[in-house]
Amino acid sequence: MVNTNLIKELRDKTSAGIADCRVALEEANGDIKKATEILQKKGFEKAAKKSDRQTGEGLVESYIHQTGKVGVLISLLCETDFVARTDEFKTLAHEIAMQIAAMNPKDSKSLLSQEYIRDGSKTINDLIQETIAKLGENIKIGTFSRIQISK
Repeated sequence: MVNTNLIKELRDKTSAGIADCRVALEEANGDIKKATEILQKKGFEKAAKKSDRQTGEGLVESYIHQTGKVGVLISLLCETDFVARTDEFKTLAHEIAMQIAAMNPKDSKSLLSQEYIRDGSKTINDLIQETIAKLGENIKIGTFSRIQISK
């Protein structure tokens, strides 16, 4: 039996369901780090199964850097309007827009392979896959545009 405090800690860290946290902790013999890796692997497997689903909903996110000299407009797509309105989806769109402003990728493929600016151990693709695992829907980058004022 796994300690409920460990389940709560893992759930707070990963946003995974209680049952999934309990199973991962049992499998990891109470090791939070190993349980996190187990949940991440299972999440990526779930995300891979959703990759063929249509993404007809989503939102458009804008980001203007604090200097006012760089701006980004991005469309992030998902399956349903319900998911598009969640805080997790909106946060993902904002984080990707900031990534584009900071790293100026030439296209979606290069964006997906870039190291995430807030956590170098992840790529943008990893960030999207984690969100797919949490929300249970396919998510794709639509289009994006980055505008910069040159000196």
